[in-house]
Amino acid sequence: MWRGRVGALLRVWGFWPTGVPRRRLLSCDAASQAGSNSPHCWNCGGPWGPGREDRFFCPQCRALQAPDPTRDYFSLMDCNRSFRVDTAKLQHRYQQLQRLVHPDFFSQRSQTEKDFSEKHSTLVNDAYKTLLAPLSRGLYLLKLHGIEIPERTDYEMDRQFLVEIMEINEKLAEAESEAAMKEIESIVKAKQKEFTDNVSSAFEQDDFEEAKEILTKMRYFSNIEEKIKLKKTPL
Repeated sequence: MWRGRVGALLRVWGFWPTGVPRRRLLSCDAASQAGSNSPHCWNCGGPWGPGREDRFFCPQCRALQAPDPTRDYFSLMDCNRSFRVDTAKLQHRYQQLQRLVHPDFFSQRSQTEKDFSEKHSTLVNDAYKTLLAPLSRGLYLLKLHGIEIPERTDYEMDRQFLVEIMEINEKLAEAESEAAMKEIESIVKAKQKEFTDNVSSAFEQDDFEEAKEILTKMRYFSNIEEKIKLKKTPL
């Protein structure tokens, strides 16, 4: 029953054309000998590689292949490598890929495909979460350009900004009423909106140093957001 459901889903998504014979399964020993880095399918030995249009299944036997190590999150989620992301399109792509590679659809397959399915599903989840949030998306985009922000960057921030962060943290620590909490939330939300707009412009101009500085500030306010969530959570 599972194989029938998976076959139908693969045909719907265009990865298993009608009339293509299903592949025979190899033993675990034979699969392990093939190697995940081979440019050929681990199952049938047919030509397959990262440059092919179908990056999930062998075009000959339709066996699920290992994740492509050369593919970044933007490519995987069918998004332009840009800070501006269509979140509705991103969510649709996420759901599409999970219907394609989720482990539930490979419970009756070979152990090799089960393992590959787990890796694909984890990768899709990580890509979706990373690109969905402006801060993680920006940090990832910087990383693709060879720039990473250290965890502790206090010494690089201007004094006025650090004083602002300290004052907001003090207000949060002293906040007892719902009104006080909402006021702080409103301030943080407005700042994050301003930073998001500014970092988007910086990326559009390829000003990565400016983007780095803004994302660093966004991370400070993200930490405050987490503190707000914790304070609002009942003990």
